[in-house]
Amino acid sequence: MNYSDVLIIITVVLAIIIALLYYFNKVNMRKMVQAQDFIDSNRATVQIFVIDKRQEKPSPSNLPKVVYDQMPRTTKMRKANLIRAKIGPQITTLICDKPVYNVIPVKKSVKVDLAGMYIVGITGMNLENKKKKTLTEKMSLNLNSKISKK
Repeated sequence: MNYSDVLIIITVVLAIIIALLYYFNKVNMRKMVQAQDFIDSNRATVQIFVIDKRQEKPSPSNLPKVVYDQMPRTTKMRKANLIRAKIGPQITTLICDKPVYNVIPVKKSVKVDLAGMYIVGITGMNLENKKKKTLTEKMSLNLNSKISKK
């Protein structure tokens, strides 16, 4: 085998890999758009009382069995942000994203946007002011407030 033959084989294999990655990316983007459309069409603002919040793997004990059975296998293996909340007279487990999970207070009533059992966002609360700040952000805010007072 010649050096140019090896180079051609490697180029063809890389081209096939890139084409496959492009195709799967296109399929995943289509699924994400459909999911976002579904979330937007089924969004409702609800008052909930947050009982507990945990990061753990989904299981039939902490989610309804129907929901757990429909989850993909990769999602079942990863930790999810689960929130136990009281919606009216019923206590349910809800799922949310990391930014909402970091901000949502425990043992308090909060107005949230729900799409099924997925918390899309919190209404009436500014997420930017409530998120956890790093040490450098705290120091710069403290320094800026001292400078502005003078």
